[in-house]
Amino acid sequence: MTSNLLDRIKRLKDQVPQVPIVACGKLVRGIGLTLEAVGCQMPVGSQCLIQTMEGEIEAEVVGFAENITYLMPTEAVKGIVPGSRVQPLNREQGLAVGMELLGRVVDGNGQPLDGLGPIKAEKRVPLSRPPMNPLLRKPITQPLDVGVRAINSIVTVGLGQRMGLFAGSGVGKSVLMGMMTRGTAADIVVVGLVGERGREVKEFIQDILGEEERKKSVVVAAPADTSPLMRLKGCETAVTIAEYFRDKGLNVLLLIDSLTRYAMAQREIALAVGEPPATKGYPPSVFARLPALVERAGNGSEEQGSITAFYTVLTEGDDLQDPIADAARAILDGHIVLSRDLADSGHYPAIDIEASISRVMPMVVPEEHVQGARRIRQVYSNYQRNRDLISIGAYTKGTDPRIDLAINAEPAINAFLQQGMTQIIDFEHSTADMATLSGGLGKG
Repeated sequence: MTSNLLDRIKRLKDQVPQVPIVACGKLVRGIGLTLEAVGCQMPVGSQCLIQTMEGEIEAEVVGFAENITYLMPTEAVKGIVPGSRVQPLNREQGLAVGMELLGRVVDGNGQPLDGLGPIKAEKRVPLSRPPMNPLLRKPITQPLDVGVRAINSIVTVGLGQRMGLFAGSGVGKSVLMGMMTRGTAADIVVVGLVGERGREVKEFIQDILGEEERKKSVVVAAPADTSPLMRLKGCETAVTIAEYFRDKGLNVLLLIDSLTRYAMAQREIALAVGEPPATKGYPPSVFARLPALVERAGNGSEEQGSITAFYTVLTEGDDLQDPIADAARAILDGHIVLSRDLADSGHYPAIDIEASISRVMPMVVPEEHVQGARRIRQVYSNYQRNRDLISIGAYTKGTDPRIDLAINAEPAINAFLQQGMTQIIDFEHSTADMATLSGGLGKG
């Protein structure tokens, strides 16, 4: 064989893409949440089937070390014995998306949970995508109506903004999310219920979401009793579905409950495969994945729509310095804090306007709106600072005109900030009510 022919054959072989060898393997060990297999040559993120004594279960490759492949089951582990066969799962990759998702409830893999039959996919898209060029994003220039007066007026949200909803357990996060779902001016609503109580999924859909709002909504449910892998994928599935609708030119409201459970799921997986803990038990990969998830929301290009996102953050023990809460504040475009004291006093929604802020508010509303909101916030804050003196009668009326104003205005401000669970107050009426209230407070 001539050297020219050999060179030609070598060039042709170099042009053929190298396909990774995928072979069946077997389990050698199972510790905690992870299973260890040998003989598997599959990339991280690929799915496989494990043959058990009770049938087949699905698992995903989450890491490797030399010839050992780490697997994380997507369901309860039953009937697994040493030597169980591990087989690559041959099926279409990616998440099935399409307009038929509207009105449906799916799990972390995009499979229907509502018993309404399979979902016809318009196409399949990967759960992760390359970061968007920030210079291609449209700027945030207009407000989004969420139907909640305290947010529309005092903490105005822009179309394409990413907001955090910070609260402890039982102070009304889910109820506030339902109010925004019913009152929003967005075209599509995508709700991710991740790591919360399974009981709340049906309650949210039937009682809080409502029949009419469900027609333009997609609910992704991965409750607390699912595997950490499914909880992790639940958040990413919700974001991927929102991206699909945004790419079609629609304005999407994305509600993720909760970002903390997403971080906890990643912590469980990372610690199980041997990643060392860093901050309060959270390994570094958690703080790498949070901004990667959050940055996928926001405005698209000029031809695309927008994703306005609200991520609930569970502040354990009402501690706003929790590592996840602190990391979330740094990467979000603002935060709304729900106060347990307000909730305990019957003040709903329990939004603490002193601790809440929208970083894009000055860019989406006129200056008189910003000044009116600031005036209400100042008077409210002045009352809160002197509340103890007023309550015990230690303050003498007439001593300080600013405190006198705060005492007189406190009932009106509290009434303004409260709203019924089924009540919707649009942006126009919210700003009109705010203008009337701030006008009666003077110029300070």
